[in-house]
Amino acid sequence: MTTEALPAPPATTEPDAGWRDVAVVLGGRALSRLRLIARAVRPLAWVLMALAIGFWILGQIAGWAEFTIAAVVIAITVALCALFLIGRTAYDVSLDLARTRVVVGERAVGALTLANRGARAILPSRVVLPVGSGRGEFGIQRLAPGEESEELFAIPTQKRAVVKVGPVSVVRGDPLGLFERAHRRDEPVDLFVHPRTVLFDGQSLGYLRDLEGLPATDLSRDDVSFHALLEYQPGDDLRHVHWKSTARTGTMMMRQYEETRRSHFVIGLSRSAGDYAEEDEFELAISAAGSIGLRALRDSQRVDVQVQGRELPAGTGKQLLDSLAALEESRPRDGGIAELAGIVAAKMPLASVVVLVCGSRVATDDLRLACSRLPFGARVLAVVADARATAPALRRIGDADVVTLGALDQVPLALQKVLA
Repeated sequence: MTTEALPAPPATTEPDAGWRDVAVVLGGRALSRLRLIARAVRPLAWVLMALAIGFWILGQIAGWAEFTIAAVVIAITVALCALFLIGRTAYDVSLDLARTRVVVGERAVGALTLANRGARAILPSRVVLPVGSGRGEFGIQRLAPGEESEELFAIPTQKRAVVKVGPVSVVRGDPLGLFERAHRRDEPVDLFVHPRTVLFDGQSLGYLRDLEGLPATDLSRDDVSFHALLEYQPGDDLRHVHWKSTARTGTMMMRQYEETRRSHFVIGLSRSAGDYAEEDEFELAISAAGSIGLRALRDSQRVDVQVQGRELPAGTGKQLLDSLAALEESRPRDGGIAELAGIVAAKMPLASVVVLVCGSRVATDDLRLACSRLPFGARVLAVVADARATAPALRRIGDADVVTLGALDQVPLALQKVLA
């Protein structure tokens, strides 16, 4: 019995997967180009194009030549305006701020340099420089190959903030404002507007340093700050025997020490909106905290700044002022001065000096509660910003000194009263 091979079924032809991939890529590029074109069309241009189409249809249906002529005129106008988009805008853009850190009220001066590094001329265009929520505009004339154009500008600073300057956008458009094409040419620059501060000399809230740290009121059997002599007790370290006194009295005498503590200066700045009667009080509190922190840094103390929700970098004066420039008021759910004091006590239990800064809306009982939560043995100063105060006032709440300020220039006088 012989068997014959059955003919193989005809192969089915399917569309090549490679063609599908090519179609997807081409479709994506076309869609991207359409988006770029649509982005260049301003709302007025869409309205005029819709009117041209509507007038043309109405003129053809109703037989009114006036509508047809109006449609043609509008279409020609739109087409002529679109021609202004043709051309290169390949500037080499350089944004230079003379100073990236200024104090409130100072003007930040900068320069914007545009250069044509290509082989063809660049037609006149417009350059937009965003500055925070506003923006500046510069008209750039035609630049031949190799030419440069420099535009100087000054940014007024009315309030403390971190202002984003840039990115620079080169805009090409028509005189009627129907089309506009923008290209970003550089990266934005942060401008730090620091709070006002006052420098003062001769006052320091910190303790005097000794070899290893700062003496506290707690007694210890083993440290470097000598306090007194005590009789030997079982378990005492024999390395601390005072042999001269032992020989003189006939009783083994041991040195007793005060515990020492590293100079740790902590500022607790409340940013709760409920602690301040007005915005000026909040700004005064920030300026006072910055001034005291700079004084402590000049005294070579370790400075930490704590606010509701986070700790601010304050290793140097620049870091401290940069952090304060970006500080904003917090929501009520983040707590007030008492909650802030609890955070300071939990995170910085070895603080030697703690300065609490708040507004005039903080009640005396809340301030007393806040001071009682701070680390035991630390020197406590509370600074209350009150826009109604005409002169600094000093009072005591428990073991804490409380000063009330009405203006920034009162800080040196207030600290003189505390240290007197």
